[in-house]
Amino acid sequence: MGLFNRNSEGQPRRRNHGCLYTMLVFVLVYVVFCIILGSSMESMFSTAPVKLQNETVYRLKMSGTVVEHVGEENLFAGLINGLSSSAQYDEVVGLDDLIANIRLAKTDDRVRGIWLDGGSFNIGMASAKELREALVDFKTSGKFLIAYAEHYGEINYYIATAADSIYLNPVGDVEWHGFAAIKLYYPRLMEKLGIKMNILKVGTFKSAVEPYFCTEMSDADKRQTMQYLNGAWQVLCQGVEAGRHIPVEQLNSYADSLMELQPQEKYLEYRFVDRLAYAYDMDSIVRTLMGTKDYHVLSTYDMTNVERDNAKADAQIAVLYADGEITDETGDGIVGKEMLKTIKSIAKDDDIKAVVLRVNSPGGSANASEQIWHAVQSLRQKGLPVVVSMGDYAASGGYYISCGADYIFAEPNTLTGSIGIFGLVPDVSELRDKVGIDIDAVGTNKYAASHMILKGMTNDEHRMMQSMVERGYELFTSRCAEGRHMPQDSVKRIGEGRVWLGMDALRIGLVDELGGLDNAILKAAKLAGIEHYTMAYYPKKKDFMEELLKSLEHTTEEERLLMRIRERCSQPRIMALMPEQIIQ
Repeated sequence: MGLFNRNSEGQPRRRNHGCLYTMLVFVLVYVVFCIILGSSMESMFSTAPVKLQNETVYRLKMSGTVVEHVGEENLFAGLINGLSSSAQYDEVVGLDDLIANIRLAKTDDRVRGIWLDGGSFNIGMASAKELREALVDFKTSGKFLIAYAEHYGEINYYIATAADSIYLNPVGDVEWHGFAAIKLYYPRLMEKLGIKMNILKVGTFKSAVEPYFCTEMSDADKRQTMQYLNGAWQVLCQGVEAGRHIPVEQLNSYADSLMELQPQEKYLEYRFVDRLAYAYDMDSIVRTLMGTKDYHVLSTYDMTNVERDNAKADAQIAVLYADGEITDETGDGIVGKEMLKTIKSIAKDDDIKAVVLRVNSPGGSANASEQIWHAVQSLRQKGLPVVVSMGDYAASGGYYISCGADYIFAEPNTLTGSIGIFGLVPDVSELRDKVGIDIDAVGTNKYAASHMILKGMTNDEHRMMQSMVERGYELFTSRCAEGRHMPQDSVKRIGEGRVWLGMDALRIGLVDELGGLDNAILKAAKLAGIEHYTMAYYPKKKDFMEELLKSLEHTTEEERLLMRIRERCSQPRIMALMPEQIIQ
């Protein structure tokens, strides 16, 4: 009909294109606006170098969430959260930035000391140990290190005990009650809803599936959990003993008295803190330590952007961060598809002479783990030494992607191992009956119309699925055996899905040495035969506009929860994932 249609009397009528033109103009204006906004914000948030001045104090705010490595996406997520009335701003801090800033403060004479301010870091146990060791090393400079907070969580207090003096608000408190693992179990809920869960697993200790068929911890899970809780608590107590000269036995006695509910005078009496002081008083305390009336304060953000010598050497060591849950194609953690692209780009860079794979992951997709393992082997075949540095977690799929490295470091309180495979297939057939939904289907072959979730699993389907899980376990343990130069039967004996602390993993041969990222970098340089090198960090930061638009996609807690549920529902059937729990 071209540009005409008919009116009610059958006469030709020209279409009104005003609305269409208006919409096109609106879209054009919107695009131009986004480009201008993006370029303005890029200019606004571009990090101008910060110049250090004499008489400077590094005020390290111990608040927010500590991640392995901060990219531009964290800046935008924080920005959007801060602007949204329905979301609370949560600062994200990179462990690598914190440690680099502490080292700068140690070596630059313009920085006179460090002030640890607050005690509410959301930080993992192994990360806390690396941070604390950097602070202990800082003290060898002879500069002052103090800590102040209104409340100290246990792990944050452990970090603060590196300080020369610890200050506490007169109405503040110190948590000190020991570690516990709290797990949730769902069988009674699923029974009420009419949902059954088909469990397929290999490994006595693979407890990630227990919440779906148990109502309490199995004996095996209790045994492994208590072992790594006791080990992690021992590491914490030994650090506090070294910093505060309180014997471990006494620290355990204090933990049994629920210290956070004790009068503040007890913290002084038990030597947990050196002085009770208000936040208002800290300025004069710092002035006294400095011996001057005027001083400059730099935040973590400022210190991170202080000008540094970035002279590039001919050789580079790549630090590849593998942080978060492992997924195939989408997610906020280790996305297999994206990780493979990154590893390929590293392989193509002739300046890179060695790779440090920094793993902080509880695992995830077994398929993605296998693909990443293969890509890591490709780096080694190219002649690049690969050294793994384990963070808070390198368990299940996290260990899978680590096991083929030339050398593996872990912290004493890293959670690792969990060598096992499981599958979960929900059965909602009973729920479907309850709500009155019938199902029928036709198909060309025996299993064409099979739908395990809606109809439930047949015995044959269950048998074949279990067989697939067992093949996955055989492959996983063979990768570990090859990488660790152990018989596969030996790997299976220490596997079974069992979670180990780094100190125990060293004893049974799952890791080579206890140490942090620095140790791994030095080892990589030694294996590559290089003395002078610079660092290259991967994944690279993404384009400004890409991250801005990504941050705008999900701004509320409700939307983030729905995204998490969708990710769970779309996960592959076969997983290499350690159990979820709340450790406190």
